[in-house]
Amino acid sequence: MAAFIQKIFGRKKTVPAPKQDVPSAPTASQQEKSDFQDEVRQSQLSQLSASPSQAELEQLASQGLSADIRLSAAKLLTEKDSLQRVQKQAKGKDKGVYQVVRQALQVIRAGEEQQHQREQAIASLVRNVQEQARSDDTKLFEPRLEALLKQWTELESHATPTQASEFLQGVHDCRDRLAAMKAEKARATRALEQKNQRSETLALLEETVSSLSQPAADAEPSLGSLDALQKTQENRWMEATRDTAVEKQQQKTYESLMLALRAYIAALRRLNQNRDAIQALISPAEPGNSLENPAAGTTSDSEIPVQTAEELVHVIDWPADFQMPPLLLQLVSTTGQKPPHEPDRKRDKKNSEEQKARAETLKKTLTELEQALEARQLKESKQLFKTVQQQLKQLDRRFGQPLQPRVQLLGGQLRELNDWQGFATRPKQIALCEQMEHLAEQPIDPEAKAERIKEIQGEWRSLGGSSDRELWSRFKQASDLAYEPCKAYFSAKSGLKQGNLETRKTIVEQLRAFIENADWQAIDWKAAEQIHQKAREEWKAAWPIEFRDNRPVQKEFDGLLKQLEESLNQERKKNEALKQTIVERAEALIAHEPLSEAMSRAKDLQNEWQQTGITRHREDRRLWQAFRKACDQIFARRDAVKNEQQEQTRAADEKARTVLEESLTEHHNQPLADLENALPGLDSLLQEPLSNPVRNQVKQEQQRLKSAIESRRSREQLEQWQRHIRARAEAPLNVSDLPENWGKLAANLEDADADELVIRAEILAGIPSPEEEQTRRMEIQVRRLADGMGGSDNGQDLLNQLRTLVAGWCLRPDDDSVSQNRADRLIAALEKVVGSQG
Repeated sequence: MAAFIQKIFGRKKTVPAPKQDVPSAPTASQQEKSDFQDEVRQSQLSQLSASPSQAELEQLASQGLSADIRLSAAKLLTEKDSLQRVQKQAKGKDKGVYQVVRQALQVIRAGEEQQHQREQAIASLVRNVQEQARSDDTKLFEPRLEALLKQWTELESHATPTQASEFLQGVHDCRDRLAAMKAEKARATRALEQKNQRSETLALLEETVSSLSQPAADAEPSLGSLDALQKTQENRWMEATRDTAVEKQQQKTYESLMLALRAYIAALRRLNQNRDAIQALISPAEPGNSLENPAAGTTSDSEIPVQTAEELVHVIDWPADFQMPPLLLQLVSTTGQKPPHEPDRKRDKKNSEEQKARAETLKKTLTELEQALEARQLKESKQLFKTVQQQLKQLDRRFGQPLQPRVQLLGGQLRELNDWQGFATRPKQIALCEQMEHLAEQPIDPEAKAERIKEIQGEWRSLGGSSDRELWSRFKQASDLAYEPCKAYFSAKSGLKQGNLETRKTIVEQLRAFIENADWQAIDWKAAEQIHQKAREEWKAAWPIEFRDNRPVQKEFDGLLKQLEESLNQERKKNEALKQTIVERAEALIAHEPLSEAMSRAKDLQNEWQQTGITRHREDRRLWQAFRKACDQIFARRDAVKNEQQEQTRAADEKARTVLEESLTEHHNQPLADLENALPGLDSLLQEPLSNPVRNQVKQEQQRLKSAIESRRSREQLEQWQRHIRARAEAPLNVSDLPENWGKLAANLEDADADELVIRAEILAGIPSPEEEQTRRMEIQVRRLADGMGGSDNGQDLLNQLRTLVAGWCLRPDDDSVSQNRADRLIAALEKVVGSQG
């Protein structure tokens, strides 16, 4: 290294120092070169300040005369390709430009990476919300949806319209499912509340009946309180059984308890009604008071009270299951009979001791449940809580009520532990799935891989399994895939049989857990049937296996499968009976009238059929064929009626088209009477079952005829009026030659001359009057306005006014105001009005 340094720097020591010569003046070529460089520099600076393009900036950054120009141009570059080319050219040549370009590329790459991460995050959000909408895992459903929405709010502006649409659709599906979950939860909550109300009602009735059966104290129960209790519990039971299924045994228990309570209340009411008579019988007779029966003749005093007491005991008819009140006991003692319930005191004491022992057992179980909850042992806690519920049902209200708050508190802690474990273990289970999937891709030693598979499966089991069947299916599928390469290796060592045995044991554990934890009153029977089928398939898949080791597992599996199958068969038979009823109801509708009601009921039966649960395949097929046959016959009637109606409509349409063709050809220039006679024929056609197009054609022809009739009538009326007007212009007319009501009409126009009548007709027709008549016309219009007649008139009123004016003209006395000119003007006004209306 020292020699190398000496070689490099030794020559510099021998080089003499340059002489300090006085700088000479630049030559002409040097000056010209300097001027050229200045011009280029100025040109590049001008180009740099004039918003250059990326290509120009790339050239300046690479070929700029000064470092400042190159740096400034490099800083303005934004395109990735240009920056990469400049970086390649500047490497090892221009350190400043190289650093600037490198930093700019780092910023661009960071932005691209950030954009890529955003795109991945958006795609992940869309995928997650779609998976959540389809997932069977409903734990923390709403918080997970809110978390997805919160993440989407931050990324929504970067999403494409397609991604936004897919995400919003997924959110819509999730919210629909959430609403359905909430509705189901509300229904379940209501059902649970009703169940609790029924249990509390039965417990209260049991306690009440039990307390009434105990030896009575000095104070008798209040009749009003018992009566109020009876009515309250009846209403409570009615609300608790509304729109829900009630177990037959529970209903029977309620009816038995309520019957006993009613019998007690009725007997107590009869006791109160006869209290005075009882007091008179059991109280010692005072001197002078005789209890003798006047109708008894010479019967002794001692016989009458005993007989009367026996009658009262019979009337009161006290229930044998309840302890008699002291007053009634005294009455019974006067009869010489033995009071009831004397031998039952030992039994009551024995029952009380049994209840006390059961309460102590329940307390011990509650202590074990508390310990299991503190140790966060979910499976053991569930089993203990189930035992607690069973033991609590065996206690009466006196011993069970003090322990109820503790049971409810521990039940809440169990639910919290269940939710917490599901929330806490799901990420770990997903990680185990990913580990198993990664392990399946690794080509490692079979023994090591099998050992690792067992470790991961052990971790899965230590987490308590998963209620999410999709997640469990994913883990199992990954496990099977990872174990696949090991099969050949372990087949030689007979390890596969042991693995299959473990698999079958796992199936047995899962099947047992399902059967024990299933709520058979509200179970999804289709899912239970799928579990039954899946268990058999997985059991068969776990083959080959050692027969000797498999024998106890097979026996347990067969027992569990039989237990599950019995429940499924009961449900199938119940549903088959329901479907048989549906078939019978459908067959009864084949000849039912009216047909519309039969079809509506058939559609309702189809909905009922779809909502009916599981059935045996062969029976379902048989019932479906019968049901389908009945429905086909019902709707075949509809098709027959429809075809008949269509045939009637075709016949009616053909008839109507014939009439319409005749009407269009024959009634074109027919007299008024013929037109009027044609209308009833069209009216009768409208009563036929015409199709809508043909019916519209008939209505149009009917309207055309009516318009033609009105126009013909108006034209004939106008011609009649014209004849009368011209005849009056030539000579006065007789009233008998005119319509009979014209005399009355003309009486209202005695003060108006012929000129005014014509002007008023022109005003009504809206045509101008001659120039010399304008002043008169203005006077008439002003007078009409003053009389309230200047408003617009409808067509019929306008004709009536014109008729009045024509009547006044025709009945005008002979004077000079009637002339041919005015007659022509009046006729012109009439033609204008009638023509505009025709």
